[in-house]
Amino acid sequence: MSHRPFPGRRGVLRGSLAASAALTLPVGLGAAPAFARSGRPRADWGVQAGDVTADSGLVWVRSDRPARMIVETAATESFRNPRRWHGPLLGAGTDFTGTTRLHGLPAGEQIHYRVLLADPDDPRRTGEPVTGTFRTAPGRRRDGVRFLWSGDLAGQGWGINPDVGGYRIYDAMAKLDPDFFLCSGDNIYADGPITATQALPDGTTWRNITTEEKSKVAETLAEYRGNFRYNLLDENLRRFNAQVPSIVQWDDHEVRNNWYPGETVAASDTRYTEKSIDVLAARARRAFGEYFPLSTLRPGAREGRVYRVLRQGPLLDVFVLDMRTYRNANSADDRTSDPQGILGREQLEWLKRELARSRAVWKVIAADMPLGLVVPDATEGKPNFEAVAQGDPGAPLGRELQIAELLRFVKHRRITGTLWLTADVHHTSAQHYQPSRAAFTDFEPFWEFVSGPLNAGAFPAGALDDTFGPERVFVKAPTASNVSPAGGYQFFGEVDIDGDSGELTVRLRELDGTVLFTRTLRPGRVGQ
Repeated sequence: MSHRPFPGRRGVLRGSLAASAALTLPVGLGAAPAFARSGRPRADWGVQAGDVTADSGLVWVRSDRPARMIVETAATESFRNPRRWHGPLLGAGTDFTGTTRLHGLPAGEQIHYRVLLADPDDPRRTGEPVTGTFRTAPGRRRDGVRFLWSGDLAGQGWGINPDVGGYRIYDAMAKLDPDFFLCSGDNIYADGPITATQALPDGTTWRNITTEEKSKVAETLAEYRGNFRYNLLDENLRRFNAQVPSIVQWDDHEVRNNWYPGETVAASDTRYTEKSIDVLAARARRAFGEYFPLSTLRPGAREGRVYRVLRQGPLLDVFVLDMRTYRNANSADDRTSDPQGILGREQLEWLKRELARSRAVWKVIAADMPLGLVVPDATEGKPNFEAVAQGDPGAPLGRELQIAELLRFVKHRRITGTLWLTADVHHTSAQHYQPSRAAFTDFEPFWEFVSGPLNAGAFPAGALDDTFGPERVFVKAPTASNVSPAGGYQFFGEVDIDGDSGELTVRLRELDGTVLFTRTLRPGRVGQ
């Protein structure tokens, strides 16, 4: 398959690892390591790049004190004739995080960057540079695109375990050298405290690195920020971030399990003193925007929203959905009219417009909730539903009405090359949707691929809802609930688009990179 080679990419990461040496995990149990405050600013949390396009990208860093962010870019890791970008002043208002936008970059090229943190009172005093690299999206079709996706990190109390090497899945993903990583939500588990140990079924013990902010459910802004910092204690993740740019969306656990706008935490849930979900979500959203390089949530960005489209050259557009912020309340989901649904009217109309505008061969819809898998919500002690499907195999009801409207639009506007990627359900599977099997038939066949978790409890596969005619072509899931990462069932997916033929190949992989399932789709072909 035609995919451009990029040699020498990992050499640039040596400086990044050296600069983050202070984050080495402790040998024994206990809290996260303390930081020595030297005389110059330090970037011990590594660097990240995100929302990269053919000519732009965002670079993120966190300082250990007030500092001016400076980014230098070059065509090679020797940094001859670097281009300099002056970023923001990092301070307590953003938890000392900051993002700098790079623009006017060459398409389809490897960009080497290094971040320097300067003393705001003496710009000549800078800390050790922290290096990273990313590829801009291709300007030519023949270059091809390869990316990975997954979700669900540090869930169900399974955190960074030094005994097993921490978040090892990131090393397996890095070896595939993808153009970017699509994180499909549940980047943190703000409602899931991390304790020092957890008992395993075989009588052994799972050990966690712990921090103060992860000792309880997150309620304050500081606690939400601490949840994002927790994951950056893992060396595998920091190394991955310096090598692979991200496209990040959120789901429920960035705030609280199965949340929706306007919800009130039940009085019986004594873990929470703040009962307003809207208050909690506002704090979580702020921390989310501070800890990821997001084009729409960075300070000064116009949109201020999570949903967006990232154009990745002639072959691919990625439509990132937000199925949290605009949804209606979780319910029995059996209404015959539901204009708000799971996306909200404004986001749905945006998605239709952007799909119609797209000239990319493939249009990936990144959904943080699956379409045809029934996901119950027992949070309030009622038989409510969390995702789109509600188990009724008949005509669309409730949130299914919005999806039916979208699928009908795609068919009648003759939009080709759509496929859905998601996570959330803590197993991996492939579903093919076919009108001949469905109660609602006014759509063209399409695929939905599910992956995850990255490092969280694994769960059995749930039932399918036949409204849109899904067939589960492949699934790997445990038979028991909340199987620890020590028991396997940790997954990620790969998408590889060939530049010559335009064919798109999906591979579902497990923790060590082993391929479990492969499917190749042809561009413009209906019913494949």
